[in-house]
Amino acid sequence: MSRSELAFAAAFALAAAAGAFHAPAAASSPDAAAAARGLAIAQEADRRDQGFKDSVVTLRMTLRNRQGDSSVRELRTRALEVSGDGDKSLITFDTPADVKGTALLSFTHKSGPDDQWLFLPALKRVKRIASDNKAGPFMGSEFAYEDLSSQEVEKYDYQHLRDETVDGQPMFVIERYPVDPKSGYTRQLVWLDQAEYRVHRVEYYDRKASLLKTLTAKRFQQYLGKHWRAAELTMVNHQTGKSTVLEFRDYAFATGLKDRDFDQTALQDTK
Repeated sequence: MSRSELAFAAAFALAAAAGAFHAPAAASSPDAAAAARGLAIAQEADRRDQGFKDSVVTLRMTLRNRQGDSSVRELRTRALEVSGDGDKSLITFDTPADVKGTALLSFTHKSGPDDQWLFLPALKRVKRIASDNKAGPFMGSEFAYEDLSSQEVEKYDYQHLRDETVDGQPMFVIERYPVDPKSGYTRQLVWLDQAEYRVHRVEYYDRKASLLKTLTAKRFQQYLGKHWRAAELTMVNHQTGKSTVLEFRDYAFATGLKDRDFDQTALQDTK
């Protein structure tokens, strides 16, 4: 999973694999060496994914409630790498009919609050997402609005907690703390494999420091000989029993997207 993949990321095991991970320890006291190593790991993961220029992908979103009932939505997203700042992204819903044309435009920034706008075709208006509402759920999913901005390194403080092996893969386990005081999270635990620095799992802790959600990434594929993307992301809300699964297909990179493809006009274009 990349910093631009919506935390869709963005954007990380399912219940069957959960036993392979140790339960997280209480938040550790700051340690300079651990902080430096945690930051270095995050910076290396970011460095390895630089240079994709832009991307386009189609995906299926499956929402499931506690009883197991599900609904499916088809959507597409495009992202633009921005020099010196965070990425831009545009998510557009194609089905079902009641959400067709709904779109979210995000401008991520390395410092300060991100900019996000939601277009609601039924109302024919664009709604700016206030910073106070970034922790709210996006379109009934288990992804919050803040999960859908690119995960810039500067948005967190870090600690390296430990190294461990999960399903035969050596992993870094780091803890990151959102810099934004309006974040819906106090901290996140992140598992990255040591071979490619891909994020496999993220645990999100709410404002009461209780485990809220777990995001897992599966079925990684490499593109352009460099960029790794997960074909499946699952976000499980442990407090509500709900989950959201994202299945990605037809990735394309360096397609020639420009800034004009991420403005208010593009936001309202349902094509």
